[in-house]
Amino acid sequence: MRAWTLPISFAACGALLAAVLAAGGDLGGAVPLLLGFLLLGVVHSPLVFPRSIGAAEAERRSADDGRPIVYWRAGCKYCLRLRLRLGRSARRLHWVDIWRDPDGAAAVRAANNGDETVPTVLMAGQPHANPDPAWVRAQLPPAG
Repeated sequence: MRAWTLPISFAACGALLAAVLAAGGDLGGAVPLLLGFLLLGVVHSPLVFPRSIGAAEAERRSADDGRPIVYWRAGCKYCLRLRLRLGRSARRLHWVDIWRDPDGAAAVRAANNGDETVPTVLMAGQPHANPDPAWVRAQLPPAG
């Protein structure tokens, strides 16, 4: 549920502000405002990220196919930046939501001296906290 707190807050604030504007007769301003807040909610939700799997499953898959693991959480602007800048390449990584997987959160804390710094990308067994998206893309195995 924690992953949806920020998106729901955006939607609720947008609805409240739009309702105030609409009640004041400014329907033309209320609609774009509401749509803007709803868009912010979607962008900060788990919906824009590839489907998350558990840390154990990600480690197993990564050992099989050599793809990196990304430990992330919803609402993190650095995770969102990584996801958006990777574009379609994001599907070529294994994504673990640390708010849904305690083992993933523990792996991030172990890699970052007790801090839950995300995104943490695990490549070839080496953790990289908040790496540059272009660098991550360059490290991906060839598609296909």
